[in-house]
Amino acid sequence: MTTKQKILKEALTLFSEKGYHAVYVGDIAAAVGMKAPSLYKHYKSKKDIFNAILVEMEENYKKQTAELRMNGNDAGEDVSVFAAVSEDTLVQMGMKLFQFFLHDDYASKFRKMLTMEQFHDHDLSHLYSKQYIDDPLSYEASIFTFLLAGGVFKNVKPDIMALHFYAPIYMLLTVCDRQPEREMEALQLIEEHIKQFNFIYRKDAENEACIDTWTKS
Repeated sequence: MTTKQKILKEALTLFSEKGYHAVYVGDIAAAVGMKAPSLYKHYKSKKDIFNAILVEMEENYKKQTAELRMNGNDAGEDVSVFAAVSEDTLVQMGMKLFQFFLHDDYASKFRKMLTMEQFHDHDLSHLYSKQYIDDPLSYEASIFTFLLAGGVFKNVKPDIMALHFYAPIYMLLTVCDRQPEREMEALQLIEEHIKQFNFIYRKDAENEACIDTWTKS
């Protein structure tokens, strides 16, 4: 690990424990094992460190979505992925992304920091909404809009579909932030949630379910 990486790691740990505004550059330097003037050789300010953490988070997310053969940000690029996957594959993708956001060091600590700071800082409150509410809902609504146009789903409002799909998953993520021992329970609920969502909204899902039941009987 390079010195710059160690600075980011220690800074984010402190931010997640004390909040962004309660941490000073001197605190970060001490956690790394250096003096503040030495830290300034690597980053110009605490805000510079914060921005570097955002970049690192994005890179980690890109690596995870690449493993799932999706972009994760561009709905137009990803629609063909979701149109073609089976229900079981969609469940696995959902569970892997859930575990990534729960366990990735940057993603989990950054979320905890914003959870605290949303009540104290206007800009960080807006970032919280953008990061965990607005952007995910916009991305998923765009995916559903494409799939509705392609005749994959029933003709309903895509923004409401996005809310139905995303809200339970994010709620379970916050539950596991507070109670990590409930992860297995959450994963089971996510599997059932995605299957039921598919049954409710996907065209011919009821017929497919009946056929599947009949073939297994």
